[in-house]
Amino acid sequence: MTSRYPAIAADVAKLFAARDTHAVEVAVLQPADPFLDMAGEDLRRRIFLTESETGKTLCLRPEFTIPVCLDHIASQVGTPRRYSYLGEVFRQRREGGNEFFQAGIEDLGDRDTAAADARSLADAHALLSLVLPSVPLAITLGDQTLFEAVLAALGLPRGWRMRLARAFGSASMLEAALADLANPPRNSQLSGPVALLVLDSDTDGLAAYIAAGMEEAGLSASSGRAPADIARRLIEKAQLRSVRLSDEAFSALKGFLEIDVALGGATEALEKFAAAAGLSLGAALENFAARAEAIAAHGLPVEKIRYDAAFGRPLDYYTGLVFEIAAQGGDRPLVGGGRYDRLLTLLGAKKPIPGVGFSVWLDRIEALREPTR
Repeated sequence: MTSRYPAIAADVAKLFAARDTHAVEVAVLQPADPFLDMAGEDLRRRIFLTESETGKTLCLRPEFTIPVCLDHIASQVGTPRRYSYLGEVFRQRREGGNEFFQAGIEDLGDRDTAAADARSLADAHALLSLVLPSVPLAITLGDQTLFEAVLAALGLPRGWRMRLARAFGSASMLEAALADLANPPRNSQLSGPVALLVLDSDTDGLAAYIAAGMEEAGLSASSGRAPADIARRLIEKAQLRSVRLSDEAFSALKGFLEIDVALGGATEALEKFAAAAGLSLGAALENFAARAEAIAAHGLPVEKIRYDAAFGRPLDYYTGLVFEIAAQGGDRPLVGGGRYDRLLTLLGAKKPIPGVGFSVWLDRIEALREPTR
């Protein structure tokens, strides 16, 4: 380790080696599109962008999960495989420097999702316990899959499920979406042919009509959003405006989002919620229960781990478990992680590869280790 690395870097690297991971380094300059497409609005607006000599949009590495996954796909090695990293990331921040160190583990290809989820949380907890042995920790869990299962069980159409799923993890976005769901805005005025095509949900016909209009106006279909994308969005907006949940269903959704309990009692609380609301959560609830048992089997203090049904993390690629670990009473996470089963396929993998991982803010840990002055 060079002198630029945090003092705890060597201890972190030793723990990663003991946890049977492959230490990797990824390029500082990365293709920007994967981050712009998949990383989430909060991270997208903090990225440092540049351009190659050939005009390709690049960025300084803002996080490690996407680069590690891209390198794994390019290497064509088999799975399951566990990667660890420790290096600098670059993003604009409200506090601290724009260059800071992160470390973490990406666990790819394990089909036993409950075991892999629990192992990821246990790895993160072990790291913090090693470098902050006297600091009480607070662990918060959420579950994107369970949230989406509730939306589906309530009978929400696809457009609304997608909007609410995108809002998961952002209190303001979720609040705005729920407000629109309770009191849908009126449909905007559309021209006759467009209105009919939207009403019929005729995506192909609407896309062709839009393309013809763009051609007549001398606009290139490649200069902005594609006609098919515009058509899908118009139909989705119309569907969103046409839906209003019943008071009973809306109350059930609000009740679910208010669940906030210790993990040891979370499965029972979710079962009671589902029974009272008359909803079947199926495999999502079964997987939640299996994960809770696997976490307890690692010896983690389930009575001190909090499950918050409304908790998510502001990265678009999460699909299941999401978690953060902070110092007790602290207002900033020291660790953030979660499951991202669709990410590698979106990045170009020929077959689905499940994944789960976490990253650690080493500068925040260093600040907690500094002696009180």
